[in-house]
Amino acid sequence: MSTSHRRGVNIECAGTNEKSADKKWQWSWPWTRRKHNKSVQIPLTEEQWKVWLRGFDTNCDGRLSKEELKNALESLGSSFPAWRAWRALYHADENGDGYISDDELDGLVKYIIKRGYAPPSNS
Repeated sequence: MSTSHRRGVNIECAGTNEKSADKKWQWSWPWTRRKHNKSVQIPLTEEQWKVWLRGFDTNCDGRLSKEELKNALESLGSSFPAWRAWRALYHADENGDGYISDDELDGLVKYIIKRGYAPPSNS
C-alpha cells in the first residue's frame, strides 16, 4: 500500500486500500434512492404499463390527474412522488391541460421506463 506523508500524518491512498477495492458500491443522495424490491422482476410491456396506470384513474374520467399519478408513482417506490408526478406531467402532457389522457399515456409510459421504475410486485 502506498502512503503519503503530510505534516507527519500517515494517509493511505484510497485506491490501494484492499477493502475499497473489493467493495463495488455507488454512492447516491439519500433522497434519490428508490426502494428496491429484492424479488426477480419481469419487465412489463408498454401495454401492460398502460393497463396498470389506468387502474389509478379513481374518478373514472379516462385521464390521470397529478394526484392519481402521484399515487401510482408512490406505489412504485418513487422518492418524492409529488415532484415526480409533476415532472411526468411536464414530459407527457402534450396539450397542457394538467391531465394525462389516453392519447398521452404513451409518453407517460416512456417516462416511467426511462426513469427505471421496476414493475409493480402485485401484477
